[in-house]
Amino acid sequence: MAGVLYIVPTPIGNLEDITLRALRVLKEVELIAAEDTRHSQHLLAHFGIKTALTSYHDHNERAKARMLVERLKSGASIALVSDAGTPAISDPGYRIVVDAIAAGIRIVPLPGASASTTALCASGLPTDRFLFEGFLPAKAQERKATLQRLRNETATLVFYEGPHRLAEALADMLNIFGDRQVAVARELTKVHEEFLRGKLSEVIATLGEGEVKGEIVIMIQGSSGDAPVSEAELRATIRQLAGDGMGVKEISELLGERYGLSKKEVYKLALESKSAPPGD
Repeated sequence: MAGVLYIVPTPIGNLEDITLRALRVLKEVELIAAEDTRHSQHLLAHFGIKTALTSYHDHNERAKARMLVERLKSGASIALVSDAGTPAISDPGYRIVVDAIAAGIRIVPLPGASASTTALCASGLPTDRFLFEGFLPAKAQERKATLQRLRNETATLVFYEGPHRLAEALADMLNIFGDRQVAVARELTKVHEEFLRGKLSEVIATLGEGEVKGEIVIMIQGSSGDAPVSEAELRATIRQLAGDGMGVKEISELLGERYGLSKKEVYKLALESKSAPPGD
Protein backbone atom coordinates (compact mmCIF):
# COMPACT_ATOMS: atom_id res chain seq x y z
CA MET A 1 0.00 0.00 0.00
CA ALA A 2 1.39 3.40 -1.01
CA GLY A 3 2.45 5.94 1.60
CA VAL A 4 1.15 9.47 2.07
CA LEU A 5 2.81 12.76 1.13
CA TYR A 6 2.15 15.32 3.86
CA ILE A 7 2.61 19.01 3.06
CA VAL A 8 3.70 20.47 6.39
CA PRO A 9 3.96 24.24 6.95
CA THR A 10 6.69 25.36 9.35
CA PRO A 11 7.01 28.67 11.24
CA ILE A 12 8.09 31.76 9.29
CA GLY A 13 9.87 33.04 12.39
CA ASN A 14 8.35 32.37 15.78
CA LEU A 15 8.66 28.65 16.55
CA GLU A 16 5.47 28.76 18.63
CA ASP A 17 3.48 29.06 15.39
CA ILE A 18 3.89 25.40 14.47
CA THR A 19 0.72 23.33 14.97
CA LEU A 20 0.34 20.29 17.21
CA ARG A 21 -0.71 18.27 14.17
CA ALA A 22 2.42 19.31 12.27
CA LEU A 23 4.61 18.14 15.16
CA ARG A 24 2.83 14.79 15.28
CA VAL A 25 3.19 14.22 11.53
CA LEU A 26 6.89 15.15 11.56
CA LYS A 27 7.44 12.55 14.30
CA GLU A 28 5.41 9.78 12.63
CA VAL A 29 6.58 9.88 8.99
CA GLU A 30 9.52 7.78 7.78
CA LEU A 31 11.25 10.70 6.07
CA ILE A 32 11.20 14.51 5.92
CA ALA A 33 12.07 16.15 2.59
CA ALA A 34 13.49 19.59 3.42
CA GLU A 35 14.55 22.57 1.34
CA ASP A 36 17.63 23.02 3.58
CA THR A 37 18.33 20.12 5.93
CA ARG A 38 20.56 22.26 8.17
CA HIS A 39 17.81 24.83 8.64
CA SER A 40 15.14 22.19 9.28
CA GLN A 41 17.40 20.32 11.70
CA HIS A 42 17.31 23.31 14.07
CA LEU A 43 13.50 23.16 14.10
CA LEU A 44 13.42 19.40 14.65
CA ALA A 45 16.02 19.57 17.42
CA HIS A 46 14.03 22.28 19.19
CA PHE A 47 11.03 19.94 19.41
CA GLY A 48 12.99 16.74 19.99
CA ILE A 49 12.08 15.19 16.63
CA LYS A 50 14.59 12.63 15.29
CA THR A 51 13.00 11.68 11.95
CA ALA A 52 15.47 11.26 9.07
CA LEU A 53 15.98 14.22 6.72
CA THR A 54 16.74 14.40 3.01
CA SER A 55 17.39 17.48 0.87
CA TYR A 56 14.89 18.62 -1.75
CA HIS A 57 15.55 22.00 -3.37
CA ASP A 58 15.72 24.00 -6.61
CA HIS A 59 18.89 22.28 -7.85
CA ASN A 60 17.84 18.65 -7.40
CA GLU A 61 14.04 18.83 -7.54
CA ARG A 62 13.44 16.81 -10.71
CA ALA A 63 15.70 13.86 -9.90
CA LYS A 64 14.87 13.89 -6.19
CA ALA A 65 11.12 14.10 -6.83
CA ARG A 66 11.29 10.84 -8.80
CA MET A 67 13.23 9.15 -5.98
CA LEU A 68 10.80 10.37 -3.33
CA VAL A 69 7.79 9.21 -5.33
CA GLU A 70 9.34 5.74 -5.55
CA ARG A 71 9.71 5.74 -1.76
CA LEU A 72 6.05 6.76 -1.45
CA LYS A 73 4.96 4.00 -3.86
CA SER A 74 6.85 1.45 -1.77
CA GLY A 75 4.79 2.42 1.29
CA ALA A 76 6.84 5.10 3.04
CA SER A 77 5.09 8.26 4.22
CA ILE A 78 6.99 11.52 3.69
CA ALA A 79 6.59 15.03 5.07
CA LEU A 80 7.50 17.89 2.74
CA VAL A 81 8.75 21.06 4.45
CA SER A 82 10.31 24.31 3.24
CA ASP A 83 12.67 26.62 5.11
CA ALA A 84 9.68 28.64 6.34
CA GLY A 85 5.96 28.76 5.66
CA THR A 86 3.88 26.50 3.44
CA PRO A 87 5.70 24.22 0.96
CA ALA A 88 4.92 24.39 -2.78
CA ILE A 89 4.00 28.12 -2.62
CA SER A 90 6.75 29.89 -4.63
CA ASP A 91 8.77 26.82 -3.74
CA PRO A 92 10.24 23.73 -5.47
CA GLY A 93 7.79 21.54 -3.53
CA TYR A 94 5.40 22.03 -6.44
CA ARG A 95 7.27 19.46 -8.53
CA ILE A 96 6.96 16.54 -6.10
CA VAL A 97 3.27 17.29 -5.57
CA VAL A 98 2.66 17.07 -9.33
CA ASP A 99 4.66 13.84 -9.64
CA ALA A 100 2.95 12.28 -6.61
CA ILE A 101 -0.50 13.08 -7.98
CA ALA A 102 0.46 11.52 -11.33
CA ALA A 103 1.55 8.38 -9.45
CA GLY A 104 -1.74 8.15 -7.57
CA ILE A 105 -0.18 9.04 -4.22
CA ARG A 106 -2.47 10.50 -1.55
CA ILE A 107 -1.60 14.14 -0.74
CA VAL A 108 -2.50 15.48 2.71
CA PRO A 109 -1.97 19.25 3.14
CA LEU A 110 -1.76 20.68 6.66
CA PRO A 111 -2.85 24.29 7.31
CA GLY A 112 -0.28 26.61 8.78
CA ALA A 113 1.98 29.61 8.46
CA SER A 114 2.20 31.60 5.21
CA ALA A 115 4.01 34.93 4.93
CA SER A 116 1.66 36.27 2.23
CA THR A 117 -1.60 35.95 4.18
CA THR A 118 0.05 36.81 7.51
CA ALA A 119 1.22 40.11 6.05
CA LEU A 120 -1.92 40.83 4.03
CA CYS A 121 -4.34 40.67 6.95
CA ALA A 122 -2.39 43.48 8.69
CA SER A 123 -1.67 45.54 5.57
CA GLY A 124 -4.71 47.83 5.71
CA LEU A 125 -5.31 47.14 2.01
CA PRO A 126 -8.42 45.44 0.56
CA THR A 127 -8.42 41.69 1.15
CA ASP A 128 -11.63 40.67 -0.62
CA ARG A 129 -9.56 40.12 -3.79
CA PHE A 130 -5.80 39.77 -3.99
CA LEU A 131 -3.32 38.46 -6.52
CA PHE A 132 -0.23 36.67 -5.23
CA GLU A 133 2.66 37.03 -7.68
CA GLY A 134 5.46 35.47 -5.63
CA PHE A 135 8.98 36.76 -6.30
CA LEU A 136 9.48 39.42 -8.96
CA PRO A 137 12.12 38.68 -11.64
CA ALA A 138 15.65 39.61 -10.58
CA LYS A 139 16.54 41.30 -13.89
CA ALA A 140 15.32 44.89 -14.19
CA GLN A 141 13.86 44.58 -17.70
CA GLU A 142 11.87 41.45 -16.82
CA ARG A 143 10.71 42.95 -13.53
CA LYS A 144 9.42 46.06 -15.28
CA ALA A 145 7.64 43.93 -17.89
CA THR A 146 5.90 41.97 -15.11
CA LEU A 147 4.79 45.15 -13.34
CA GLN A 148 3.60 46.65 -16.62
CA ARG A 149 1.44 43.56 -17.18
CA LEU A 150 -0.13 44.09 -13.75
CA ARG A 151 -0.65 47.86 -14.06
CA ASN A 152 -4.42 47.61 -14.65
CA GLU A 153 -5.10 44.77 -12.19
CA THR A 154 -7.72 45.93 -9.67
CA ALA A 155 -7.00 43.34 -6.96
CA THR A 156 -4.46 44.02 -4.20
CA LEU A 157 -1.06 42.80 -5.45
CA VAL A 158 1.18 40.71 -3.19
CA PHE A 159 4.87 40.08 -3.87
CA TYR A 160 7.83 38.48 -2.11
CA GLU A 161 11.15 40.29 -2.37
CA GLY A 162 14.66 40.03 -0.99
CA PRO A 163 16.10 42.95 1.02
CA HIS A 164 18.84 43.64 -1.55
CA ARG A 165 16.30 44.33 -4.34
CA LEU A 166 13.60 46.09 -2.32
CA ALA A 167 14.59 49.66 -3.26
CA GLU A 168 14.71 48.85 -6.98
CA ALA A 169 11.37 47.03 -6.88
CA LEU A 170 9.60 49.89 -5.08
CA ALA A 171 11.09 52.46 -7.47
CA ASP A 172 9.84 50.47 -10.47
CA MET A 173 6.39 50.20 -8.89
CA LEU A 174 6.24 53.96 -8.36
CA ASN A 175 7.27 54.58 -11.97
CA ILE A 176 4.80 52.11 -13.45
CA PHE A 177 1.84 52.12 -11.03
CA GLY A 178 2.02 55.73 -9.86
CA ASP A 179 1.95 56.77 -6.21
CA ARG A 180 -0.40 54.09 -4.85
CA GLN A 181 -0.91 52.92 -1.28
CA VAL A 182 1.55 50.19 -0.27
CA ALA A 183 2.42 48.12 2.78
CA VAL A 184 5.86 46.59 3.23
CA ALA A 185 6.25 43.88 5.87
CA ARG A 186 9.52 42.38 7.01
CA GLU A 187 10.73 39.95 9.70
CA LEU A 188 7.18 38.67 10.22
CA THR A 189 6.54 37.00 13.62
CA LYS A 190 10.11 37.78 14.73
CA VAL A 191 11.43 40.23 17.35
CA HIS A 192 12.02 43.00 14.79
CA GLU A 193 8.75 42.60 12.87
CA GLU A 194 7.95 45.82 11.02
CA PHE A 195 5.20 47.21 8.78
CA LEU A 196 5.66 50.34 6.67
CA ARG A 197 2.40 51.72 5.26
CA GLY A 198 1.58 54.74 3.11
CA LYS A 199 2.06 56.06 -0.40
CA LEU A 200 4.86 54.44 -2.40
CA SER A 201 6.82 57.71 -2.38
CA GLU A 202 6.47 57.95 1.42
CA VAL A 203 7.63 54.39 2.06
CA ILE A 204 10.57 54.83 -0.32
CA ALA A 205 11.58 58.02 1.52
CA THR A 206 11.26 56.27 4.90
CA LEU A 207 13.49 53.41 3.79
CA GLY A 208 16.03 55.87 2.37
CA GLU A 209 19.49 54.50 1.79
CA GLY A 210 19.53 52.39 4.95
CA GLU A 211 20.19 48.66 4.91
CA VAL A 212 17.09 46.47 5.06
CA LYS A 213 17.27 42.98 6.53
CA GLY A 214 14.92 40.02 6.46
CA GLU A 215 12.57 38.61 3.86
CA ILE A 216 10.01 41.10 2.54
CA VAL A 217 6.33 40.98 1.60
CA ILE A 218 5.15 43.90 -0.55
CA MET A 219 1.42 44.56 -0.83
CA ILE A 220 0.23 47.29 -3.15
CA GLN A 221 -3.16 48.77 -3.91
CA GLY A 222 -4.75 47.56 -7.13
CA SER A 223 -5.64 49.82 -10.02
CA SER A 224 -8.67 52.06 -9.49
CA GLY A 225 -9.83 51.14 -12.99
CA ASP A 226 -9.75 54.76 -14.10
CA ALA A 227 -9.79 55.66 -17.78
CA PRO A 228 -6.43 56.08 -19.53
CA VAL A 229 -4.66 59.38 -18.88
CA SER A 230 -5.80 62.22 -21.15
CA GLU A 231 -3.37 64.30 -23.22
CA ALA A 232 -4.15 67.36 -21.08
CA GLU A 233 -3.32 65.43 -17.89
CA LEU A 234 -0.20 64.04 -19.50
CA ARG A 235 1.00 67.52 -20.52
CA ALA A 236 0.32 68.82 -17.00
CA THR A 237 2.35 65.99 -15.49
CA ILE A 238 5.18 66.64 -17.96
CA ARG A 239 5.28 70.32 -16.97
CA GLN A 240 5.31 69.39 -13.30
CA LEU A 241 8.19 66.95 -13.72
CA ALA A 242 10.12 69.38 -15.89
CA GLY A 243 9.61 72.05 -13.22
CA ASP A 244 11.16 69.62 -10.72
CA GLY A 245 14.28 69.51 -12.85
CA MET A 246 13.73 66.22 -14.65
CA GLY A 247 15.09 65.93 -18.20
CA VAL A 248 13.03 65.15 -21.30
CA LYS A 249 14.45 61.63 -21.67
CA GLU A 250 13.81 60.81 -18.02
CA ILE A 251 10.24 62.11 -18.29
CA SER A 252 9.52 60.03 -21.38
CA GLU A 253 10.84 56.85 -19.75
CA LEU A 254 9.00 57.46 -16.47
CA LEU A 255 5.59 58.31 -17.95
CA GLY A 256 5.89 55.76 -20.73
CA GLU A 257 6.24 53.00 -18.13
CA ARG A 258 3.66 54.47 -15.76
CA TYR A 259 0.88 54.79 -18.33
CA GLY A 260 1.89 52.13 -20.85
CA LEU A 261 2.48 54.73 -23.57
CA SER A 262 5.00 54.98 -26.37
CA LYS A 263 8.11 56.62 -24.93
CA LYS A 264 8.68 58.31 -28.30
CA GLU A 265 5.28 59.97 -28.14
CA VAL A 266 5.83 61.12 -24.56
CA TYR A 267 9.28 62.40 -25.57
CA LYS A 268 7.69 64.41 -28.38
CA LEU A 269 5.11 65.93 -26.00
CA ALA A 270 7.83 66.72 -23.49
CA LEU A 271 9.86 68.56 -26.13
CA GLU A 272 6.77 70.52 -27.19
CA SER A 273 6.01 71.45 -23.59
CA LYS A 274 9.60 72.52 -23.03
CA SER A 275 9.53 74.85 -26.04
CA ALA A 276 6.01 76.21 -25.35
CA PRO A 277 5.70 79.72 -23.79
CA PRO A 278 5.02 79.75 -20.02
CA GLY A 279 1.31 79.31 -19.24
CA ASP A 280 0.54 77.95 -22.72
